[in-house]
Amino acid sequence: MLLIFLVAPRSAWAGVTRYAVVIGNNEGAADEGALRYAESDATRVAGVLRALGSFHDENVVVLLGRDSDTVRRVMISINARIRSAGGDADQAVLLVYYSGHADADALHLGDDRLELAQLRQLVRGSPAEFRMLMLDSCRSGALTRVKGARAAPVFDVELEDRLRGEGLVFLTSSSANEDAQESDALRGSFFTHYLVSGLVGAADADGDGAVTLAEAYRYAYEHTVRSSSRTLHGTQHPTFEFDIRGQGGVTLTQVGEVARGRARLRLPQGRAYLVFAGGPDGAVVSEVGIRDAARTINVKAGRYFVRGRARDHLLEGTIYVGSGATRTVEDAALRRVDYARLARKGGTDRRLAHGPTASYQLRTPLWPGTGLCHGARLGWPVETRWVGVSTSLGFCRAGFAADRVLVTADQYDLDVAITHTFDLPVVGIVLGLGGGASWLRQTFKTAGVAPPRDTVAGHATALLELRWGLGRGVFLITSVAAQVLAFAQQTGNENHASTTAVFALRPVFGLGKWF
Repeated sequence: MLLIFLVAPRSAWAGVTRYAVVIGNNEGAADEGALRYAESDATRVAGVLRALGSFHDENVVVLLGRDSDTVRRVMISINARIRSAGGDADQAVLLVYYSGHADADALHLGDDRLELAQLRQLVRGSPAEFRMLMLDSCRSGALTRVKGARAAPVFDVELEDRLRGEGLVFLTSSSANEDAQESDALRGSFFTHYLVSGLVGAADADGDGAVTLAEAYRYAYEHTVRSSSRTLHGTQHPTFEFDIRGQGGVTLTQVGEVARGRARLRLPQGRAYLVFAGGPDGAVVSEVGIRDAARTINVKAGRYFVRGRARDHLLEGTIYVGSGATRTVEDAALRRVDYARLARKGGTDRRLAHGPTASYQLRTPLWPGTGLCHGARLGWPVETRWVGVSTSLGFCRAGFAADRVLVTADQYDLDVAITHTFDLPVVGIVLGLGGGASWLRQTFKTAGVAPPRDTVAGHATALLELRWGLGRGVFLITSVAAQVLAFAQQTGNENHASTTAVFALRPVFGLGKWF
């Protein structure tokens, strides 16, 4: 998914007039599923063009959900305006952006089609001195494949040495045989999201307050490849083609200056950050990666929800930044939340938390005169947002004397419980119901002969557990399980057994680790 726009350095592009046609369409052909974010991506692109790209409102046309005839008419009209204004400005820049369905031959505007060759010609034939076409769609790399472009490496072309603003650039969000992908977590397409993030400041690697074409493309390419490589559809490779002339530099955005109504957020090193407008359910404004050199973004003045991602936890909270101000986000202003807790709350793209537990356990007596049964318990709980499954294996041993016989009673058991966790500020309270099976084995030490007795028992379990987070995914467990065990009990020396139901409590103390 793709976005870029051009803003010349003030000294080099004074008098440049910038025009943009921004197109978004969530609907495609009848056999294509509706997109969720193509039109909102187009709206974001238009907003950044106006805010940081010096594209004036009267020169920005936004087409959402429109057909091919409308797009053609608007393109012809814009080109006519540029041609008629040729004597009033030193240069003109035309940017055309599209987000939506496409194939290797055409854009899909609902049931309508706009041939790529025709759109390419409308851009190439514009009288603007610099023209840029950006396609954020499946198989959009077919546009650049016309001249043999391939899935491109990082954009190392030294544009600043070759370009004053005169020429032609085609950028696409995917190669000719790839799908461009949307992300529910980002609430937009991968490439447009990362290009917008870069253009508001995250791509300003040299810290000069200006984001160049090379910086923006490099940032968007690296992050799109990295993020899409984790998806089911696989890695998405942006592509480019350029035909440029002249000397000087091409700056896409000016992020070092804080205009009226805007502000800057400075994000600490060592973590990746997402910035949301207003609150955690707001639109994603920008993302800064853990390895990004640039840590300052240019945003509208207002309230933002900031989420910093560390190895085993998030730091998140609301930050307000006033007009003209620069606000540094500090850890003390954010709240720490472990990933395991977030998985249950739905506050992260992780859908579950799981990991091992190891505990010391007791069990109250099953037979009169028996002491406490001491042992160990190993478990592996799995937690989702609403429900969990706790599976554990246990062993304990008790001993007692009866009728001049020393008895050792061992219990091996498997227990499975369905759980729900209630998260409090410092502890998670887990309630669960379940059951399982036990193997009860009694061995005897006596002057005579007494073979071991083996009994299989079934049990029902009600669980109350407290989990205390210790950091780095480690947690302390204190729990008690109330159980009813049913098993066949032999009596005396007679070959006779009767079914017995016994109530027992099983306290547990241990440690666990979330992955």
